[in-house]
Amino acid sequence: MAKKRTSSQRYRAAKAPAARKPAARKPAARKTSKTTKATPKKPVALALHVGLNSVDPAAYSGWSGPLAACEFDANDMATIATSQGMTPTVLLTKDATRGNALAGIRAAARRLKAGDLFFLSYSGHGGQVDDVSGEEDDKLDETWCLFDGQLIDDELYLELSRFAKGVRVLVLSDSCHSGTVTRAKRPAPEPGERPKLMPPEIAEQVYADHKDFYDRLQRDVMKASKSAAFLDPDAALAHVTVSGRLTKIAARCKAAVILISGCQDNQSSLDGDRNGRFTEEVLKVWNGGAYRGNYAKFHAEIQARMPRIQSPNLFQLGATTAFAMQQPLSV
Repeated sequence: MAKKRTSSQRYRAAKAPAARKPAARKPAARKTSKTTKATPKKPVALALHVGLNSVDPAAYSGWSGPLAACEFDANDMATIATSQGMTPTVLLTKDATRGNALAGIRAAARRLKAGDLFFLSYSGHGGQVDDVSGEEDDKLDETWCLFDGQLIDDELYLELSRFAKGVRVLVLSDSCHSGTVTRAKRPAPEPGERPKLMPPEIAEQVYADHKDFYDRLQRDVMKASKSAAFLDPDAALAHVTVSGRLTKIAARCKAAVILISGCQDNQSSLDGDRNGRFTEEVLKVWNGGAYRGNYAKFHAEIQARMPRIQSPNLFQLGATTAFAMQQPLSV
């Protein structure tokens, strides 16, 4: 039997606050998914700048090939590269060896992917060695004269052909033997002029003294070209397909290559006191980055400023349509 509450208990119960009902939960706000556009990845841009004011006489039959402005040229190209967001490597005279130059090119080829950029510049003497492949009209292969030995053009372009599809490759070469495969006789230099040319009699002696070395290099390239995409540089520079090798492999060139070189082969690239003649005009047209135009216009404006005795050459290989329309030296 329930116990009756007293009057005081009934009074306190009446005054007690009513039990609060739990507050109804508000529905959680729906999360709205925001579509964020991925930031385009900035292209990687590497540069290699080679400049030699002399070479090692031990590798060139006693000839040292003194020049004055090539180290300035390399440093000035590196300054442009840095200003454009590239990462440059500079090889000057004694550091500009075959091994260092090849290592720099190969490191870039391993790292760069489609859309990336490789900028290669050379300032120094051009030379020649006998062609052992039998594919040169003049029976000579062209070279860059590096400190401890020549880099044969076939070697250089074999290395460049190993860059991945879609990589942009720009080469500026301020040296002789950078035009066509036709070797016309050059006029004698004017008093005071320093052509960037290893004298033919020196070139013949250097080749004779190191014949086994240079012949082996050419045979190695010939062997590699049978199994690798390979472009013939001389045919490329000539703007014509004169080599069976180029005919077979040009369509397989993966990188987009633009080459602007200092002169035609019946001319000489001239050295200067502060810059080579070609590099001097490149810098003037570039104008500290103020230049606006594409690569064809860039070459044309450089050419228009050059003396009649030195006409820079322009060549493109691979899928260069988009590359050639870009602002020169832009990443």
